[in-house]
Amino acid sequence: MEWPTGIEEQVALVDAALRPIAEAPVDIGDPDWAEKTRQRPDAMDEAGVRAEAESVLRAMLTAYADGDEELRTSIRGLFDRHTAFRWGVHLPFEPTPEGFRLRLLHLSAVDQGSDTRDELLALGDLCEQAREAGIDLGPLLREAADLSSREDKYGMGSMRDILLRTAR
Repeated sequence: MEWPTGIEEQVALVDAALRPIAEAPVDIGDPDWAEKTRQRPDAMDEAGVRAEAESVLRAMLTAYADGDEELRTSIRGLFDRHTAFRWGVHLPFEPTPEGFRLRLLHLSAVDQGSDTRDELLALGDLCEQAREAGIDLGPLLREAADLSSREDKYGMGSMRDILLRTAR
């Protein structure tokens, strides 16, 4: 599968719209900082880019799942270069096997982001939601692992290893 036309440009535009929100300072000296952060609108909504962001993310995940390793590596690189996009763009969890699969593909493509610990927490939350929805996690975790990077970026195992450990 070839690189979808216009994806890089769309990701760059969404990234630019999200960057001021992603890089806005947080006053952790304010005793209400955590609550204020929770009350903010989702970054995609605040930037007014939800439709475009979700559309380009879905296209990327389709290409990621259907493409070869070279294309998957390119998509991982796009997430590495566009950190505000990586931080702020996500799909809602749909409590179906396909919804879980899409979220796993997203985690695989993000490839641990800038901190494996954050991705482990996200994976744990996602798996809990899927279990509560009665989804059989193992096959979908193994499918995502097969598409994932084997690079141990931060000393906690590769994304492939993390997904396979979770599947056990």
